[in-house]
Amino acid sequence: MTKLSVSVPELSRWRQAFLRSLRVERDYSPHTIRAYATDLRQFEEFWKERGQAVQWELSREVVRSYFGMLARNGLDSRSIARKIACLRSFLRFVVARGWANVNPLSTLPLPKSPKRLPRHLGLQTVLAALSLPDKRTPRGIRDSAILELFYGTGIRLSELAELRLENVDLRERQVRVLGKGGKERVVPMGSCAARALEEYLAVRSSLAANLPVASSHVFLGPKGRPLSRRTIERIVRKYLAQVDDSGAWFPHALRHSFATHLLDAGADLLAVKELLGHSSLSTTQIYTHVSTERLKQIYRQAHPRSRRRREDR
Repeated sequence: MTKLSVSVPELSRWRQAFLRSLRVERDYSPHTIRAYATDLRQFEEFWKERGQAVQWELSREVVRSYFGMLARNGLDSRSIARKIACLRSFLRFVVARGWANVNPLSTLPLPKSPKRLPRHLGLQTVLAALSLPDKRTPRGIRDSAILELFYGTGIRLSELAELRLENVDLRERQVRVLGKGGKERVVPMGSCAARALEEYLAVRSSLAANLPVASSHVFLGPKGRPLSRRTIERIVRKYLAQVDDSGAWFPHALRHSFATHLLDAGADLLAVKELLGHSSLSTTQIYTHVSTERLKQIYRQAHPRSRRRREDR
C-alpha cells in the first residue's frame, strides 16, 4: 500500500482548501464548518509536536495513537467517532484532489458509542411550558411563538433562528426551512403554532422599527436584530426550567418531544422522518425506542401478571 507522508504546512494548506470546499461547493452550515475546523486544527497541533517542516508518515497506527491520547484525556467515544469521521472525510477530499494516493482511515472502524435515547418531555410538561410566556408584552408574545413553533413543527434550533418572513405561510399553516446539508423542506404547523406566530407577527413591527435596515428574520430581539441561537436557547431554557427538573431545557428537547408524542399517538415512522428532515430512517427509529420504553412502563404498571411478579419478590 502507498504511504501518505505529510508535513504541518501541507496539512494546513489542505485544511483551508477543505473548509473552503465545504462552504462554497457543499454549502455546509457555518456551525458544521466550525466543528470541522476545530477538529482539524486540533489534529494539526498534534502533528506539530513531530516537527514543523518535516514530512511524517500519516498511518492508521499514528492516528490510533492520536485518538488514544484523546480518550486518555477524557474525550468520550461519541466525540472521538465524530473526529475520526471528520479526519476521514478530510483525507478523502485530499485524495480526490490528487494531493495524496491513499486514505489510511478509509477502513478504520468508528468506536461504538453507548446508545443514548433522546431526552424528551412529557405532554403535560410541554403544555405547562407553553402556557408560561406573558402575552401582555411583545417579548412574551414572541417567546410564546418560539415555544409553539419548536413543539408544533419539530424544527431544529438553526432552522428556527434562520427562518425568514417570506418562508412563513400562515394561510397554508406551513413554514419552509433550510435543514442540514442545505436541504430545504416544508413543515406543517398546527393551529396553536400558527395562531402564536400570527400574534407575534402582528407585534414584530414594533421590534423591527428599531433597526435602520429591516431584517427578514422572523424572530427579532428588543433592538430589532435577529435573535442569535444562544439567545433562543436561553429563552427556551427560561421556560422549561420552570416546569421540568430533568435538565432537558434545550430546544432539541422540544424536537424530541414533538417526534415522541407523534409516535406515541400512532404516527407513521416515515412521515415523522420527513417532518424532522432526517436523511436516514435509522435516525428517526431511535424515537421508537423511547415509545417502546413507554409501552413497557405501561405494561409493568398495568398488567396483573407483571404486578404479581413484583409483589412476589
